[in-house]
Amino acid sequence: MELRQHTLLWVTDLYYEAKGRHYYEEDLFLTSHLRQYFRIILCHPEDTEPFEHTANLIVFRNAGPVAPYQDQYEAFRQRIQAQQLKTYNSLDGHADMNGKSYLLELTAAQYPVIPTIDHLEQLHRLPDSKEYIIKPFDGADSHGVQRVSADHFQQALAACDQRMLIQPYIPFEYEVSFYYIDHEFQYALYAPDPQQRWKMELYDPQPSDFAFAEQFIRWNHISCGIQRVDACRTASGELLLVELEDLNPYLSLLDIPVNYSRRFISRMIQSLEQAIKA
Repeated sequence: MELRQHTLLWVTDLYYEAKGRHYYEEDLFLTSHLRQYFRIILCHPEDTEPFEHTANLIVFRNAGPVAPYQDQYEAFRQRIQAQQLKTYNSLDGHADMNGKSYLLELTAAQYPVIPTIDHLEQLHRLPDSKEYIIKPFDGADSHGVQRVSADHFQQALAACDQRMLIQPYIPFEYEVSFYYIDHEFQYALYAPDPQQRWKMELYDPQPSDFAFAEQFIRWNHISCGIQRVDACRTASGELLLVELEDLNPYLSLLDIPVNYSRRFISRMIQSLEQAIKA
């Protein structure tokens, strides 16, 4: 491969404040390695239009939730489609890049996901619960999420001025995330302490864990890019999907051993080249 032959438009918000994470550190870490192989232009997600034709590939990374600039994001997607520009991740996913409606779809299809509805008339579809979680349909990064008692959640829901999702509150042992590049497993991390979601440690998946995660990778079937399957381990031992992040998943690359991050970056370089040539 000829070094620095291609240009990446690296879309990120270096100043976005994420709870328990430093997005800018991960993006600076990644680009410091990738710049040996690609020319890289850093750009805020609201400022991409003038630069979109200067790059061989638009890489949407740690830009945070798109909800604060939803109109610009939709316009960006329309330009990508109309002008047949190449993005990474590809914008043909069915999960978080399109909002949270996939949780409703997966619930209806009886996938192992935290049961989710968006209308009170559907409450009978959820298991009985003493508490419920309500979250914005277009939310991300825990913004707007409320945990309320069964006695008060309908009032809390009525007070919301946007479309909300409703889930039973499910106590869990821990959360675990599975990371994939182009449908290939890379590593898994888990948070032993439920109160510290982003204090992650390496996780050794069992065959049943792979089977769980990969059914969602197959279901989503994006053409190229990085996906993170987030799940919780319930008290009964089963895994339930929490979210399928297929737009700009945080990777916790600075929290894993060097040999893992080097291997991930090497595989990502191959994937980026493949996406450019596709």
